[in-house]
Amino acid sequence: MLENLLAVIREENLAEQMYHSLIGVEVEEQRIDPHGRLSRRPHPSTLGSRTFHPYFQTDFTESQLEVITDPNPNIGGTLDQLDTLQTVAYRSLEGDDRIWPFSTPPKMDETDWQFLADHFDRPAIQPYRSYLVKKYGLQHGSLTGVHVNYSLPDPVLHRLFSHYTQEFTSIVAFKNALYFRLAQNFVRYQWLLTYLFGASPVAEEGFFNPMPSELAKPVRSIRNSRFGFVNRPDEQVTYTSLEAHLNQLQRLIDNGTYFSAHEFYGPVRLKGQANQRDYLTGGIRYLELRDFDNTPFTPNGVSRHALYFLKVFMIYLLTQPLPAQELEQQLAEAQTRNQRVALENPLEATQYQSDGERIFQELREMTDQLQIHAEQSSVIDDLEEVLTHPELTPSAKMVAHLQEGSLMGYGREIAANWYRQRVEAKPLLPRLKQVSDQTQRFVMTALQLGVKFFQVRDEEGDDLLMFTFNGVTQVLQERDTQDAHPEAKLRHLFPDLPALPEPLHY
Repeated sequence: MLENLLAVIREENLAEQMYHSLIGVEVEEQRIDPHGRLSRRPHPSTLGSRTFHPYFQTDFTESQLEVITDPNPNIGGTLDQLDTLQTVAYRSLEGDDRIWPFSTPPKMDETDWQFLADHFDRPAIQPYRSYLVKKYGLQHGSLTGVHVNYSLPDPVLHRLFSHYTQEFTSIVAFKNALYFRLAQNFVRYQWLLTYLFGASPVAEEGFFNPMPSELAKPVRSIRNSRFGFVNRPDEQVTYTSLEAHLNQLQRLIDNGTYFSAHEFYGPVRLKGQANQRDYLTGGIRYLELRDFDNTPFTPNGVSRHALYFLKVFMIYLLTQPLPAQELEQQLAEAQTRNQRVALENPLEATQYQSDGERIFQELREMTDQLQIHAEQSSVIDDLEEVLTHPELTPSAKMVAHLQEGSLMGYGREIAANWYRQRVEAKPLLPRLKQVSDQTQRFVMTALQLGVKFFQVRDEEGDDLLMFTFNGVTQVLQERDTQDAHPEAKLRHLFPDLPALPEPLHY
């Protein structure tokens, strides 16, 4: 099935378009106070209602802030939007709140856990949250990370499908096969991403009680280990086939083992349909990749190298054939391998280094055939060096900052630096510095309220500002945003825009 994909990609000259696969990110981070304690302030009141907000959400804890970008064919575009959104988030923080830079939470005591248990301000999903607390505990849901949403351009999918019409009866069946092969191979090779980008080497005091013996010393990624954000061992969902995956997930929901599909914490989620039964007819629209820890080495918490590498790595995964035999066993062994890598000493070479060297060699052979961009080739060079120099991995670099087994001091220092960089920066929104201060204020207000914003250019090359809410789009020129009261102007443009929620006080 799907044989000779690489040859077809070359024949159709699709490499350039595949490099422009769509990437969107969801960055989860915790709010803290200047002392490094989990924030006890409510979700910032200026960030609009979480019942609909496209950019700013929370998840399991009220102290968590989730920033969500739109899908974009360019990594630079994704990161520029993320930078703008995070600047808005920082400028919306209340009191002395900061952003914690790690996937594992700061030092916690019983009063902190009790506060998390007692404060949750979204009644609509309170039953689900209560269920998760009872089943997994508060610690499980307090971990944060980065999810990457990935999809191939529709023109690429249709061009590829034209070569496989004898094998698939519809474009939906073809897309499902393509995306599920990606999911399966992501599981098979997840261990390499955990090695390269794992960044949760230690847990602070109060997270585990007692501390598991395997975590007595630093590891590569607690979050991606069996001690992290995973389902119970007896509640895993298979990736052996699409039908088996969907049927098993639906059974777990139907019999009450899972509250809903949201409770599935596998390394890849299929996305695009309301329920599992619809995927076979409606098709997979994109994949949610859930392997990435927050990195403290860039102020947006996302590794630029990881995203650039992922663009190439996903083409590699797409073109790798699946084992002809014993697929179920090999997938199980791959998940075991990922667990082993997650718990390795971050200062030592991985036990699978030779396999990693083979993968990089195959990557180079593939990229030579596809005439890869220089920037992506440079990223491969850099990460191949990381493979053979474990001291260059994020987890190893974090270990260098340990003080008496803790990263609290380092985390507070980073949080303070990130905060100063964001709130003291001139102009207001650095990625939009080509427009006036008043226009930047207008855009910031729109993003806070939950109005989607895009910057486009007309046929003459002039900048246009596009704002969208609830299916209504308004295209403005810069002069249209020079308003002393941007919120009033936006509410005039979008009469259905809900009022800001009343500020809460804990």
